[in-house]
Amino acid sequence: MTTLRALALVCTLKPSPARSSSMLMARQVLDQLAENDVTGELIRVVDHDVRPGVETDMGAGDAWPDIRRKIAAADILLISTPTWLGHMSSVAQRVLERLDAALSDTDDEGRPAMFGKVAIAAVVGNEDGAHKIIADLLQGLNDVGFSIPAQGSTYWNGEAMKPVDYQDLDETPSAVASTNTTSARNAAHLARLLRAQGYPS
Repeated sequence: MTTLRALALVCTLKPSPARSSSMLMARQVLDQLAENDVTGELIRVVDHDVRPGVETDMGAGDAWPDIRRKIAAADILLISTPTWLGHMSSVAQRVLERLDAALSDTDDEGRPAMFGKVAIAAVVGNEDGAHKIIADLLQGLNDVGFSIPAQGSTYWNGEAMKPVDYQDLDETPSAVASTNTTSARNAAHLARLLRAQGYPS
């Protein structure tokens, strides 16, 4: 079986070494991807100076070009974000904005550079919003050229207005664990299909 590569962009607002529910969820999905012969790397985006803008490189000091190269080398992109006021984090929104530049990048056969890559999403929060965030994330990623597998997302919503975070749970809820497994398995399956036979040029 072909070994694939995954990159997880964790879009928590908390810089390292602070504990993060989004980080925990991303690690859990990467663990499930590993069960499907996918090697994974995790980047906490807020630890890097990713500048605002919609260009591939926003100038001296911009950390995005290095992250963009890692995306280019990966078969699967996971974006993990918390929920803030019912929306994805500003860090996740910035990632989408910076990926917009990929629309003008093409491969050797003239296809958009992200064709052939798979994207999945993970959302955590103790308020409503996960479904809308997933819809916004996956629509944006699909616009850029990523393919979305069946049930290509996972999430956890805690009870509204309660201070419990995902990372505070004694164990992963069975429904979340099952969804992590399905999302990872389907992402690996689709990525292998696309590796074997890409989209027409």
